[in-house]
Amino acid sequence: VQLQASGGGLVQPGGSLRLSCKASGFIGDPAIGWFRQAPGRQREAISCISDEDGIIVWGDFKGGRFSISRDVTKTTTYLQIDSLQPEDTAVYYCAYKGSYCNQYAVTFESWGQGTQVTVSS
Repeated sequence: VQLQASGGGLVQPGGSLRLSCKASGFIGDPAIGWFRQAPGRQREAISCISDEDGIIVWGDFKGGRFSISRDVTKTTTYLQIDSLQPEDTAVYYCAYKGSYCNQYAVTFESWGQGTQVTVSS
């Protein structure tokens, strides 16, 4: 399975971005998760979508600023991020599991290359 993440960039505080993750080579109904990693910090699990679990948003990412969705073909998964703040600056990754979401990065089988999000005025 190959994943291609895109949509990152430089945005001012308060702005929004929609990240995309295009998946290819999978069979069946995948679970796609979004993670992020800021410099000097551990990778954080943001959200995941799967047929089995629906949509899961973890921990500090609850509250509505982060929204995951995917197209009807399940090929492209999106992460909408609103009201961006400087602390959201990180590399954002999407990752694939065959089924069922969880927040443990080691259980995901394939990873995209990451897309950089920088929030700065």
